[in-house]
Amino acid sequence: MNRKIDGAEGGRDPAAGVDNADSSAERKPRLALFLATAGGLGYLPKAPGTWGSLVGVVVGYVNLWVANANLRLAPPPSGGSWSGRSAIANFFVNQIWTSVVLMVVGIWAANRASAYWRQKDPQTVVIDEVSGQSIAYLGILAAGPIVHGWIYLLVGFILFRGFDIWKPFPAKQAESLPGGWGIMADDWIAGVYSALVLLVLRRLGM
Repeated sequence: MNRKIDGAEGGRDPAAGVDNADSSAERKPRLALFLATAGGLGYLPKAPGTWGSLVGVVVGYVNLWVANANLRLAPPPSGGSWSGRSAIANFFVNQIWTSVVLMVVGIWAANRASAYWRQKDPQTVVIDEVSGQSIAYLGILAAGPIVHGWIYLLVGFILFRGFDIWKPFPAKQAESLPGGWGIMADDWIAGVYSALVLLVLRRLGM
C-alpha cells in the first residue's frame, strides 16, 4: 500500500522491534510477521511497498517460466495430465492459484501483524503489495516465450505501482475494512485495475 501508518505510532515500532512493557508477555507471531513482511523486506527503510511489489514480479516471472515449460501448478482434472496445455492456459491457471493463496495467507498474516504491532496498517506489512501485484498479472493471460515476457512484467509493475498510489474508487474506501481485510483489499483493487489495463494492451497487440 502507498500510505502506511508511521512505525513510531501505536504500541510498537515494528522497524526497531521495540515492545511496550505492558505487552512484553505477548508471544511474537514469528511466522505471521515473516510472511507479512515478505521475508523481512518490509523492514527496509526505503520504499518497502515497492520491494513488496518486486516480490510479486518475481512470482509472476516464475509462473511465466513454469507456463512456458508446459507445466501447471494446479491439480489436473480427473484423468488429465499436468502438462500438454497451452502456455496461455498454464500461466492463467498458475497465476490464479498463486493469487488465491497470497490473498488467503495475506489476510491472516496482515491481521496478525497489525494486531501485534497495534497499528491499523503497519508500514512494514508488504504482503498486500505482493498479493496485488500478482492479481495485476492476471491481465497477461499469455506472454509467449519467456524471452518476451519481461515487457509484460515491467508494464504490470508500473501499472500496479501507479494504481496503488492513486487508489481509484473503491480502493481508498476499502482501507476502512477491519483487520487484514483493510490492509489487503485496496491493493487487490489496484491489482484488478492494473490487470484490466494490461488485458486491453494485450488485446491491442502489445
